[in-house]
Amino acid sequence: MARKRYAAEQIIAKLREAEVELAKGATTTQVCKKLGITNQTYYRWRKEYGGLRIDQAKRLKELERENSRLKKLVADLALDKAILKEAAEGNF
Repeated sequence: MARKRYAAEQIIAKLREAEVELAKGATTTQVCKKLGITNQTYYRWRKEYGGLRIDQAKRLKELERENSRLKKLVADLALDKAILKEAAEGNF
């Protein structure tokens, strides 16, 4: 079965829909089935996006991308530093 990727806005909309259904008395399993997701996906989404507004979710994803980029940059710089240090010592 192919996996479908949801945007943060879609996830938040589905979580809000789930909250409404749960308030009406439906079980989590019924709500997940209606939304077309698994229970595990629901709880993972709720953990990550629960209580966020759409603009906050966009900002979160933007910060995660920037953090990833900066981590790669630091790793590259650390590697360059190690190479230069080894070359300066003459241990080829």
